[in-house]
Amino acid sequence: MAKRLKRRTGDPRLPGDLAPERLIARMIRVDQAGEYGAVQIYKGQLAVLGGRKAAAPVRAMAEAEAEHLQTFDKLLARRQVRPTALQPLWRIAGFALGAGTALLGERAAMACTVAVEEVIEQHYARQIAALGEEEAELKATLKKFRKDEIAHGDEARRHDAESAPGYRVLSAAIKRGSRLAIWLSERV
Repeated sequence: MAKRLKRRTGDPRLPGDLAPERLIARMIRVDQAGEYGAVQIYKGQLAVLGGRKAAAPVRAMAEAEAEHLQTFDKLLARRQVRPTALQPLWRIAGFALGAGTALLGERAAMACTVAVEEVIEQHYARQIAALGEEEAELKATLKKFRKDEIAHGDEARRHDAESAPGYRVLSAAIKRGSRLAIWLSERV
């Protein structure tokens, strides 16, 4: 006869749900990967944009993403969470996405920022909603970073992101790729 699994009374988890410590590790892993990818995207954009008008706001956004990455690098170490095994892929893919959109023009580079930041902002919102008070420090960090991501998207919109040729198609493709990267980085 099969053994029955004991459930704690009041445990809201369903079969297959991650234990809280595994869920937190997954969050930190994917967030570090996302910030790493964002840094690579901006590096690619800056490599192409050089001294153009759009380089200044891209550089400022890149600096903010580098600070986010440093925070998640520290969290990985402090909480003994392994980074995603896909980091070498995100280095190449992020740089290529940044450089590729910048080669399409300044507005396309900004469109890339809007698309990525919208996905990340929504991702952070879901994580914030899932965290309890026992993770108040992580929750506060995610709230601050979410606010920064919203500001980056707004800045990119002010630089005519939505006027980029093929904006809707480009945005949809980047969003799909970003969601896939999140899903993979959580698991691999």
